[in-house]
Amino acid sequence: MTQTELLRRTVILLAVATALAGAAAPAWPQVPGSIAQPVAAVAPAAAAPKCTVVPEQARLDFPLARVATQLATGRPIRIVAIGSSSTYGAGASTPANSYPSRLQVELGRHFPDHPITVLNRGVGGEEIGDMLARFNTDVIDERPHLVLWQVGTNSLLRDRPLDQRTTALHDGLLRLKSIRMDVVLVDPQFAPKVIAKANAERTVAQIAAAAKEETVGVFHRFDMMKRWHEADGIPFESFVSPDGLHLNDWSYACLAKWLGFAIADAATRPTAAVAGRPWR
Repeated sequence: MTQTELLRRTVILLAVATALAGAAAPAWPQVPGSIAQPVAAVAPAAAAPKCTVVPEQARLDFPLARVATQLATGRPIRIVAIGSSSTYGAGASTPANSYPSRLQVELGRHFPDHPITVLNRGVGGEEIGDMLARFNTDVIDERPHLVLWQVGTNSLLRDRPLDQRTTALHDGLLRLKSIRMDVVLVDPQFAPKVIAKANAERTVAQIAAAAKEETVGVFHRFDMMKRWHEADGIPFESFVSPDGLHLNDWSYACLAKWLGFAIADAATRPTAAVAGRPWR
């Protein structure tokens, strides 16, 4: 076979192979400047839920005097968030999407010219006694103006009634108040593994009672998430991680949005909000 005939045969085979490949290929949309994808792969993603809350769920019962003083004098504000895995950020895609990280961003929006730092001191699996044991190093030594203390979830999951630990909770609150720190408690999350426990509502009520007795605020995470599910009709899979317990990126961000609002409100007490109307 001459070189010319070999070249001609090669060209013919390439043409046939190209035609066969074109006939077998699926009809994918061609988008200028992008790689073609099957139609099913470019279906629009489901819209994220709206982050709503009612005013009483984003209002703390007591003012934040230390934070207010720092704001009034223009000095930096330091916040420590202590708690268990839902403070640490289990369920978030990155540490930047934990609620303390998102809260620093939200407070920066409320007070754009004011230096604010939020330190994440969450440790998975801990109960009140575990957190008290590291108060000196993880909280007091940081010299914060505000302490966000998330409690109750792990005691509830382990069927250890909180009434056996309320003395420790009171002791911790008194300890923080004695060194002039603002304190806000964060109660358990409304999630399938939490609400499956018979004492869930009682635990939330006990935390609220302890806070009222010690005149510190509570951020009502349980009620806020309950409203998402029962009033707003948001399915659990939209705001709870697949483990049925922890929050996800959306819910951590929404929690931080309204906790940031609650902190700003307690430090400045705006009066423009209309009671009972959902905010977006």
